[in-house]
Amino acid sequence: MCRPALDSPCMAPWYVYLIECRGGRIYTGIATDVERRYAQHLAGKGARFTRAWPPERLLARFEYPDRGSASRAEHAIKQLSAERKRALCVG
Repeated sequence: MCRPALDSPCMAPWYVYLIECRGGRIYTGIATDVERRYAQHLAGKGARFTRAWPPERLLARFEYPDRGSASRAEHAIKQLSAERKRALCVG
C-alpha cells in the first residue's frame, strides 16, 4: 500500500484543465485523471456548469505536483478573461 510522503513516487500529480463549452465558454477545473474527468463532463455527470453548457473540446491541461498548487493555479486562471485563457492554451 502506498503511504503518502512528500518524496513518494506514488503521489499522483494534479492537473488544471480547460474545456471549451457550448457558446464559447471556458470551464476550468482540477483533477488527477483528466481523461476520466472529461468523460464525466461529457456524460453530464461533471460540474453543473458543464451540464448547462456541454463540453465541446479539451483545450489544455497543466501539471502540478499537488492539489494545493493545482487549486491555486485554478483560482488564478478563473480570474482571467476567456481571451487570456485561450492564450494560455496556445503557448
